[in-house]
Amino acid sequence: MNIHKNLKYTNDHEWVSVENGNAIIGITDFAQKELGDIVFVEVETEEETLEKGEAFGTIEAVKTVSDLFMPISGEVLEFNSELEDNPDIINKDPYNKGWIIKVAIENKNEIDELLSYEEYSKLIN
Repeated sequence: MNIHKNLKYTNDHEWVSVENGNAIIGITDFAQKELGDIVFVEVETEEETLEKGEAFGTIEAVKTVSDLFMPISGEVLEFNSELEDNPDIINKDPYNKGWIIKVAIENKNEIDELLSYEEYSKLIN
């Protein structure tokens, strides 16, 4: 299972990377393997400010449809438009090209509440 040491994680199998005061959010390698072939990603919350725990979109795989939840509070700045035509990028490269949204961080303390690499590793093993 591919897990990056420099990221933060959620119990819902999302990862968070902080860059220039914004958060980049996607789903983990574990999550994409559990979902199977991803066929559609929908995010209709661009330019909305959402609270931690609120759904920001959905991800549809051959097996199921799952909600995507905000790991932190903030404004959804951008959706990865590459996913509109090629949602399977998440299956191929969940931590880089397969990012889902960028968020303006509202409360930096929420980042510290996320799981570390070690904590997330224990969760999935």
